[in-house]
Amino acid sequence: MNKATGTLTVGNLLTVAARRFHGRTMLRCVTTGRSFTFGEANTRVNRLANGLSSLGVRKGDCVAFLCNNRAELVETYFALAKLGAVGMPINYRLSTSEIADLLQLSEAGTLIFAPRFAAAVEGLHTGADGSDGHERSGLRCIAIGEEVPGFAQGYEELLEGSSPEEPGTVVTEEDPQYFNLTSGTTGSPKTYLLNHYNNALAGTLMAGQFDLTGTDVVLTVFPMFGRVGFGWTLAAVYSGLPNVIMDFEPRAVAAAIQDEKCTIVNLVPTMAQMLMGLDDIEARDLSSLRGIVYAGAPLPTPVHEATVRQLCPHVYEYYGMQETGVVVDIKPEEKRTHPTSVGRVSPFCEVRAVDPEGNDVPAGENGAIIVQAPTSTTGYYRNPEKSRETFRDGWIHTGDIGRFDEDGFLYITGRAKDVIVTGGQNVFATEVEDLLLRHPGVADCSVIGLADEFWGERVTAVVVAAPEAEVTEEALIEYCRQSLAGFKTPKAVLFRTDPIPRTPTGKVTKYSLLEEYAPS
Repeated sequence: MNKATGTLTVGNLLTVAARRFHGRTMLRCVTTGRSFTFGEANTRVNRLANGLSSLGVRKGDCVAFLCNNRAELVETYFALAKLGAVGMPINYRLSTSEIADLLQLSEAGTLIFAPRFAAAVEGLHTGADGSDGHERSGLRCIAIGEEVPGFAQGYEELLEGSSPEEPGTVVTEEDPQYFNLTSGTTGSPKTYLLNHYNNALAGTLMAGQFDLTGTDVVLTVFPMFGRVGFGWTLAAVYSGLPNVIMDFEPRAVAAAIQDEKCTIVNLVPTMAQMLMGLDDIEARDLSSLRGIVYAGAPLPTPVHEATVRQLCPHVYEYYGMQETGVVVDIKPEEKRTHPTSVGRVSPFCEVRAVDPEGNDVPAGENGAIIVQAPTSTTGYYRNPEKSRETFRDGWIHTGDIGRFDEDGFLYITGRAKDVIVTGGQNVFATEVEDLLLRHPGVADCSVIGLADEFWGERVTAVVVAAPEAEVTEEALIEYCRQSLAGFKTPKAVLFRTDPIPRTPTGKVTKYSLLEEYAPS
């Protein structure tokens, strides 16, 4: 049987939404104070796509963007999707050298950036950052905002001189849409490509998973350089809903919920704790909220209970990897009866808990979580070793440990892979360890995640100092800060004189370190 004539593409979602919901508000950008209807947003997106085309950007070319949560970030995603260009959304929390590595890896020839990143981009553009000698003299830079540096072209100027018509590029659902990241790029990058089908389907499914209706107002505070933040944008566009977008700042977010009458927001537990810690939170009118969605980090029971008391009684949660999208979800009525579960298998997905031989374990027993999902990538970019490790026999091996109950509810009980989740951000311990071991004052080390009421887990380095070395906790933290993003930098360094515990084959027994240093 022949394939259907239509295609599931990200650009088409906006094109159709502009026809269906032309005069409705699509974006309320708290960052800039501007609002755009679906029709206005689509016109600006077309102008940007055609403007990039006039500069020589073609289907398949990579365009990077360094931008916080503001309207231009949404426009960039959709413009590149309509043009068939591949996006490289850059985590602005990364260090300059990490950003330079991403540009080199993706072979991006164009970089769109927001005003707050102008100084960093100037260093990247000229190779004058002094940290790694990357030469980016061929990088085309486009500056968002009124102040346009001399090395860049103005974003608004590009739009004004371009056609508002649909670009007309033929884009298929199999075409790559953008790169996504699971980690920084020191050592082997954990970077992968997502295609239009992956993302367009993920956004449309989210609308049903979180019960979006015509009366909802979506609030997006997740950084939109990541898949979660953009997923909510797609869900809102598909549903014809206003999307209030902003960077996360607790007091401003509380004000936005009150003033914009937002009905649903996705948070990590750390964000919720910041909101509930505001001195005036009880005085805020948050009654418009009909749901808070949790993901990105384990939801501690105290945070769940406090959320119901202080923010909103209706809690959703979901589970998945950046690589997979949502594979398990739970709605408020089920969350009340199964408060420690992340839910049941999402539509079109398969999730199993298996033993080391790959056999399903009985209900109630822990196993390795493996998944299949149509919203998932199929491998890591230029990283065959990591791809072989994660994608095996048609299944994605998450590295998580969990169990199903008799009713099919999944409970995540631990992680087999060496990842620390701090404030909703993934930190690969080996990346931090590799850097520390290059310090002359460090003979051996292991990086672990210790439980933290605020961050979920705090990155902690356990260090054996080199003989006769005079090295301090402050010095090692500053050393890491110079090369790593802030969220990857250890919050604490614990020195020990005994050797780091290891198995006979040389692998660190991190569980013993976690037991030894666990907060009392």
